[in-house]
Amino acid sequence: MSAEGSIVSVLASIAANLGIAVMKFVASFFTGSSAMLSEGIHSLIDTVNGLLLLLGIKKSKLPADEQHPFGHGMEVYFWSFIVAVFIFALGGGVALYEGVKHLLEGAQHIEVSRSMKLWNYAVLFGAMLFEGISLWVGWREFRKNNPKGFLSAMRETKDAVSVAVVLENAAAVAGLLIAFIGVTLTYYFHNSVFDAISSVFIGLLLSFMAYFMARETYHLLIGEAAIEEEIKEVEDILSDFDELESFGNIRSMHLGPNQIMLGAYINFKNNYTVAEIEPVIEKIKQRILEVNPDIKYFYLETNSFVS
Repeated sequence: MSAEGSIVSVLASIAANLGIAVMKFVASFFTGSSAMLSEGIHSLIDTVNGLLLLLGIKKSKLPADEQHPFGHGMEVYFWSFIVAVFIFALGGGVALYEGVKHLLEGAQHIEVSRSMKLWNYAVLFGAMLFEGISLWVGWREFRKNNPKGFLSAMRETKDAVSVAVVLENAAAVAGLLIAFIGVTLTYYFHNSVFDAISSVFIGLLLSFMAYFMARETYHLLIGEAAIEEEIKEVEDILSDFDELESFGNIRSMHLGPNQIMLGAYINFKNNYTVAEIEPVIEKIKQRILEVNPDIKYFYLETNSFVS
């Protein structure tokens, strides 16, 4: 996903989550639903998380400087990791706390007026609509640059922002469905235990999603290699050069969603002078850039030259 696509999906998510959080908190205040309160906290955290992702995108565009010679592309990964921590600690943690607390308090008989039920359901369906639209926008932007299957794309993409937006919105839709089931069972049986159980399930859902996000961004933070297909493209290009006798030790690392550092060792068939080697290396770089413009930094080593 391009930076512009990421910004569009993040802004859509922020707008949806902010409006939905207000609706959920109002519904929770009037109905006393712990599941609805958990969902309100979830949406509020998602709003803050969206702002953090925007901060990460902005800081990742800062130019390289003396202390950061390869730029600030990894800022996106850092802030995405912080978002995962927030979801786990505040979203999942608070939802689990609310659910367990109400379970320990024991089942309570609940009577809610018909008008309040309708109002509560209106908030749920409205939230599902907005979250669904936000999920569709994020998924559409994500699929532009990730046409593979969902699981393959999630594993291979280096765009932590797009992953965060899609997972957050997917979890929001799933959480709303859980809240809907919990509220419905609570109203039908007039028993608060179903509402508490749904809050626990929402907490578990958010905790699992946060774990998945944290694991993915952790690998990117410590330096993750380019995917196998990109390495294979480099190998195919090097194989096309008749001047090379052999090559190997191909190394790569993502410095940001669209920034890759590439290193390789190449041996020429005959001893060349430095003046003869330089144009060949430039051709190699040009060919690689034509296939993968995300490779911004090259380190090609050789001892096959004479002075």
